Amino acid sequence: MGGFLGFFVRYLGGRLIVCFLVIFVGVTITFLIPRLIPGANPAEIAVRRLQMAGAYLPPESVEPMRNALLKLYGLEGSMIEQYFRYWRELLRGNLGPSFASFPTPVLSLISRSLPWTVGLLALTALISWSMGTLLGGIASYRGRGFWIKIFEMFSNAVRPIPYYIFALVLLIIFAYVLKWFPAGGAFQIGMEPSFSVAFLKSVVKHGFLPALSLIIIGVGAWFLNMRNLVSSVIHEDFVMFAHQMRLKESIVLRKYVMKIAMPAQLTGLALQLGMVFSGTIITEIVFNYPGLGTLAFTAIMQSDYNLVMGITLCSIVAVALATLFVDILLPFVDPRIQYTGGSA
Repeated sequence: MGGFLGFFVRYLGGRLIVCFLVIFVGVTITFLIPRLIPGANPAEIAVRRLQMAGAYLPPESVEPMRNALLKLYGLEGSMIEQYFRYWRELLRGNLGPSFASFPTPVLSLISRSLPWTVGLLALTALISWSMGTLLGGIASYRGRGFWIKIFEMFSNAVRPIPYYIFALVLLIIFAYVLKWFPAGGAFQIGMEPSFSVAFLKSVVKHGFLPALSLIIIGVGAWFLNMRNLVSSVIHEDFVMFAHQMRLKESIVLRKYVMKIAMPAQLTGLALQLGMVFSGTIITEIVFNYPGLGTLAFTAIMQSDYNLVMGITLCSIVAVALATLFVDILLPFVDPRIQYTGGSA
């Protein structure tokens, strides 16, 4: 037991170090990129907007205004000073103010949009992953029946279609032609968010088309991935031996085939759950869904790189934590990985 605990602590410690390094490097790159882009200084942008709007700015007042805006936005000082100040505020849970919606804190804007993206992405990812994985495993193991061929043709047809094209097709057909679902938003205008039945029904109705576009494309992709994985596993010696032992087909499929193919699928699921900037960003824009994708698009168009940095930071942390979770989970799923085996 002591050996198991010792190895588990070393195993977990190594993964935690990697996780923290990924977050550290990601935060550093996220900090540097906006500041190295020419013309991305928010103080300069604010001054130019005032001038383009027709406001008269005496030449002697431009420089003091620029310096005041830099101090207001927390961008005064050298790059090194800004970097250490950014980490200090970040560890306090302060991501700074939004430049376009000043003085609203970035964390406040993200907290409003994050639940919508998490709900949409997590739900659609889990549904598409479960359906695609199960159907892909059964299809490869049980042979090629009529319905399997139909679903395989469907998967091959929808997988190359970009999310936004499929989302636009669903929007045109079901929102504008048939008028079964609303064309955008997360709930009916004028309703107050609550846990009432009427509000929840409105949320489901508004989120149905965005979710459907992600699920259909996702099921096709997971189905083909699982089919390819299982196709390579069913010819392994241990699977053939299980057949020789006259084990039930359901046991062979579940314990000898699916269990071996599952780690790759779980890794893909974790990365998808952590990916904020995937197909969902365009899907949210198409359906005007108030998630992080729409918020990020607005921030980019308004050159609000403080908000862009905050959203990107959420994505980096989500990917790192999802990968850490899978690293810890894999030894319980994959029989080829053992905590006590000295390698993982």
